[in-house]
This record gives sequence, structure tokens and C-alpha cells, in this order.
Amino acid sequence: MRNVTIFSKLWHCVSHFWKLLNFVTMRRLLSKLINRAMLTGAFTPAMGSEAEMHTNVRRRLVVGLGNPGMDGTRHSVGMAVIAALADRLGVADRWRAEKHVSGEVIVLERQDTQIVLLRPRLLMNINGVSVAKAAGKYSIHAEHILLVHDELDKPLGKLAMKLGGSARGHNGVRSCVDCLQTDVMPRLRVGIGRPSGKTSVDRHVLGRFSQEEQKVLMVVLDQSVDLLLRQLTEQEVQSPASPPGGRRTSKASKAGELSTSPAQDSTGAQT
Repeated sequence: MRNVTIFSKLWHCVSHFWKLLNFVTMRRLLSKLINRAMLTGAFTPAMGSEAEMHTNVRRRLVVGLGNPGMDGTRHSVGMAVIAALADRLGVADRWRAEKHVSGEVIVLERQDTQIVLLRPRLLMNINGVSVAKAAGKYSIHAEHILLVHDELDKPLGKLAMKLGGSARGHNGVRSCVDCLQTDVMPRLRVGIGRPSGKTSVDRHVLGRFSQEEQKVLMVVLDQSVDLLLRQLTEQEVQSPASPPGGRRTSKASKAGELSTSPAQDSTGAQT
């Protein structure tokens, strides 16, 4: 009788896991189908005529991943970083809706670089559609697209620059990889931490920062902008282009990550 009870519990666990696996798989498949359906053609960095006006200018696309209409939530912290960057650059009043890229953009010149800031107006799971359209319109190669997004596996207050590689379960990044057909895009990963207690991951990421967390977030936004500006002013983003028809290897991706904390300055000393 005891063996039957153990078997019953084991079967229940296996059945629950299988149902969950099927749900996750179906959701990913559905997102991929929507991504492909919303793109009118394969990604190419020379779709738009506007790009031809800047043939001698280096171009960079900086994207804040998130959900439209959900500003202030953990999952949309990438959009908060982009807003802080626009404010630092003095262009916060220049956002304009661009229906052809399904998002809001700011285009500016900084030294010898044309910078395009993008806030997708699509749900997180299909953000990549907006990113691919913007990259095509402004003729920006995938290795020059800098994604900014939330990171569950890092606590609030921790930042990491990842130079391409796996999406690590992030649906917005996965959408970008699918739509751009490469994983070489460098990313600024902004820690939001995992939920405590019985709080679900979905409820955690879609929730807003507490008052205490907002104090930390202010410092996080400031240092995130510092990191982005350093990346944008380098001669070349240190993310090698993908081989024709392929992606960078996971080994190369793992080697390309820089972690930092708003509690440290550029020398590593505590502030």
C-alpha cells in the first residue's frame, strides 16, 4: 500500500511537470510564430532609406526592453534605464512614436556616432519585432544593438554587461534573438532579484518596486547610464559578429560578461 502511495505521488509530480513543460513550450512556440508573422521579411541592416543619409556615421541602437504601459514595474526596468539615458543626454523631450518600428525612438548624434534609442510598444515576448524593424530602418548591425533588460538571477543593485550568448530564459531577449537570427547583441542586465516566500515569478516581475527598492533603483539607473555611455563611446562594441549563417558559441559568450555594483566606483573601491 505504501508503494502505491509513493508511486501515486511520483506520478502526480511527473504529470504536473509535463503539463508545465508543455505550457512553457507552447508559449515559446506561439511567441516565435507571432514574431515571424509580424516581421514582413528576414532581418537585414539595410532596409530603410533613412540609413543612406548617414553612410559615414557609426550607428548604435540602445533598446530598453519591457511592457508598454507598465512603467515602474521590475520587468520594465530596461525602459527606466533608457529614460534615464535620454535624460542624461538632454533629449528626454524628443521621444516620437514611430509606427514602422512599433515603438518610440529618439535619434541623436554624439561625437561621431548616431545613437538610436528605442522603447518597443509591443509586449515583452515580442519585443524583438520592434528591435529588428528599428535595426533594419536605421541600418544597424546586430552586434551594435545594445539591449537593456531585467535579470532575475542578480539582486537589485547588481549590474552585468553580457556580450552576447544565450537568452537565459528572458522572453524579451529570446524574441530579439529569434527576430534578428543571431545572439551576438551585447546586453546590460539589471538585477531585480528573485521573489521571496511563495510569491510567483510572474507576480514578482510584474510588480512595482517598493519604496526601499526605489532608493536603490535611483543609484542603479545612474550607474547603468554610466556603463551605457562607456559602451557607446568605445571605438567598437566588444562583441564579435556572428559567423555567416550561425551564432557565437556559448563558450565565447560565457567569457564576455562584466559584473558590477552601484556600490562600487570604476576602480572597484566602495563608495
